[in-house]
Amino acid sequence: MIKFDLEFINVKVNNASYNTSVHIVGRNKLTYYLWFLVHILFFLNPFNPISSLKIFWLKAFGAKIGKGVVVKPGATVKYPWKLTIGNDSWIGENVWIDNVESITIGESVCISQGALLLTGSHDHTLSTFDYQCAPINIEDGVWIGAKSIVGKGVTCKSHSILGINSVAEKNMEEFVIYKGNPAMALMKRKIS
Repeated sequence: MIKFDLEFINVKVNNASYNTSVHIVGRNKLTYYLWFLVHILFFLNPFNPISSLKIFWLKAFGAKIGKGVVVKPGATVKYPWKLTIGNDSWIGENVWIDNVESITIGESVCISQGALLLTGSHDHTLSTFDYQCAPINIEDGVWIGAKSIVGKGVTCKSHSILGINSVAEKNMEEFVIYKGNPAMALMKRKIS
């Protein structure tokens, strides 16, 4: 049985200092609000299944995207100007790219349905609940399974796999399959 120290039970968290400043957003308010509008009309709108139109808008707002990239319906990108995607990569339905910091996705990567790439969090040990963020790097040939989460500062090395509904909070080694919460290395990936 886990015992808790109740000495700190009356300490309150102060969220007042958290805001989405230009420092976090990386662009002016007009660009931010224009992207918000485009995002609603072309990304979240279920009547727009056209990947090339989504890619056009991502590039128009500063994303660096290679050839042959597919972006499926319902994908969410917080800040396209902080996103790089290599050739022949695939972003599945309802993927959430929450890129307060930069996210780099290599070539031939599959980000499966409902996955979450999350570059930010808070320091729960401080009453000021300080915001923490770090980039995510997903190297070539990686597969992020459906409903999986990749946390801030994680590098998913070449051809690693994060299994369905798993959570990666630490770097993943190349050609290794990870599963669970927290994700644990299970076996080497063999490609024939």
